[in-house]
Amino acid sequence: MYDLLLGAFGPQHWWPSRTRDETVIGAVLTQNTAWTNVERAIEALRRANRLALAGIDATPEDRLAELIRPAGTYRVKARRLKSLAGWLGSRFGGDLDALFATGLAAARRELLGVSGIGPETADAILLYAGKLPTFVVDAYTQRILRRHLLSGADSDYERSKALFEGALSPDGALYGEYHALLVELGKRHCRKNAQCERCPLAGLDHDADL
Repeated sequence: MYDLLLGAFGPQHWWPSRTRDETVIGAVLTQNTAWTNVERAIEALRRANRLALAGIDATPEDRLAELIRPAGTYRVKARRLKSLAGWLGSRFGGDLDALFATGLAAARRELLGVSGIGPETADAILLYAGKLPTFVVDAYTQRILRRHLLSGADSDYERSKALFEGALSPDGALYGEYHALLVELGKRHCRKNAQCERCPLAGLDHDADL
């Protein structure tokens, strides 16, 4: 699947951010919204000189919510960003390197203990900001696995994550590229109503109705 997708779409250069802080912030903002909306919120934070975790921590929650309004559910996301930035400051002195240096398993446990940070967001932070080999599973990935008969309707996040990590070597660059390619496939072809014509995976076993 990876080879077919890479051959069809080419490298995706994902995650599109200038700094690690921007990556972390984007991982929260992208929850349940399109990336185009996240880009608008990120640009608003950049213009306000708040596109850093320390800046998030220092910004009143109401003001932060207004800045990230384009990302949707902006009050909830403002609260989550404040929680994450405050936690990083108190637990690790605001130092992402200190968090990542605890190791993948420990850092993931730490992040999952932060209010509003679920497995997908934690793994995106660890993979794209920390360069640690943890596979990110999103809604596109779950749909693609289901349609290609690689998982059932009851497959949860951890089971799908284990499917990839059990089949691939622990390589952060590979995981990041694979995840990005699956997102592109989901946007182009594997939508709620499958568009199988010219899909790079059309020759593999699949059921478009799943």
